[in-house]
Parts: sequence; C-alpha cells; structure tokens
Amino acid sequence: MIHIIDYGAGNLFSVQNALNYLQIENKITANPAELAEADGIILPGVGAFRDAMTMLNESGFTEAIKEQAAAGKPILGICLGMQMLFEKGYEFGETDGLGLIPGKVVLIDGGGLKIPHMGWNDLNVLHDCPLSADIADGDYVYYVHSYRADTDDAYISCYTMYNEKIPGLVYCDNVYGAQFHPEKSGQVGMNILKNFAKLVRT
Repeated sequence: MIHIIDYGAGNLFSVQNALNYLQIENKITANPAELAEADGIILPGVGAFRDAMTMLNESGFTEAIKEQAAAGKPILGICLGMQMLFEKGYEFGETDGLGLIPGKVVLIDGGGLKIPHMGWNDLNVLHDCPLSADIADGDYVYYVHSYRADTDDAYISCYTMYNEKIPGLVYCDNVYGAQFHPEKSGQVGMNILKNFAKLVRT
C-alpha cells in the first residue's frame, strides 16, 4: 500500500483521487510510525520550502522518511514535496531539506517570463528512469512553482525549458521527485503514478 504523508502542507486529496482512479491501494497518514508499514511513500507539498520543512520536522516525519529511504523503500515527492528531497532550499532564507537527492532549490530565473511558472509545458527526456518509461520528448505536464531544483544532470530524468533548464522529474536510487503535478497532468501523469505503483509492488 502507498502511504500519502499528511504533515499539514500537502495537496493530499487530488493525489489520493488520482490513485483511487487508477485503483492503486493507498491511505493518507499523519502518523510517522505508519511509514514502516508502507510499501511506498508519496510526499506532496504546496506552499513555501521553509514553512513546509518546519511542519515536516515538527510532525516527526523527517526522520521517518529518511529511515524508509535508507531502507530502500520507493519514495515520490510531488511539487514542493520534490523540492524538499534536496539538501537545501533558499525560499525565505537557507533551510535544510531531507538531503535524499544532491542539490539545492533556488528561485527560477525567468528571464522576463512570468514567475510563478504556471501551466502546461513540454518535457525533454535526459535520462530514462523507472517512472519515465512512458514519457517521450514533447509530452506535456502541468507546473505551478517559483523555485526549481539546481542539481547535477545525473539526477535529472526529464526537464522543461523555461528560460533555463527546469528539472521536471528527478531520481536518486529509490527516491523520485516530480516538480510538475502528475495528478493534474492527464495521461502522462497517470502513467508516472502507475509506474511508481509498479515499483512499489516489486
């Protein structure tokens, strides 16, 4: 079963609705101890990096997530949840993230384009990973964000160009992150969630 983490700053129900539509077994949990029982974990997130990390720390989920990642359990961060997988974020000052993927989270340089980066944008596949198995160059996904991951290309599966390279789908071992919203990205997003569920079942 996939556990969706409820730490007070996540878009829980749209993610759960997508999983329910795909008939993927799931539950929302506000109890860090329950992550030990999960087969896979989804970390959603909306809002600001610093506030969300504070809530994650205070809820007791930070160490629980790190423990499950170290145990090899599949983890998927979505939007701000993806950003928190990195080492540091710089929204409202420097804040430590979960440190599960090398890199930091910085303000997008839109070069005159509107920030936040909002709406449908096409993906470019840089490296294949288990979640990107059904993604092709030019597939569109839905973004809403003002900050982006600054990480080595080795950890980027797919990216979008918005004046600069915006990592869209990232990965490191058993940890994955989508800057866009799979649950709002039509069939492309549904395929990503299905591929995550396949990881959970293996």
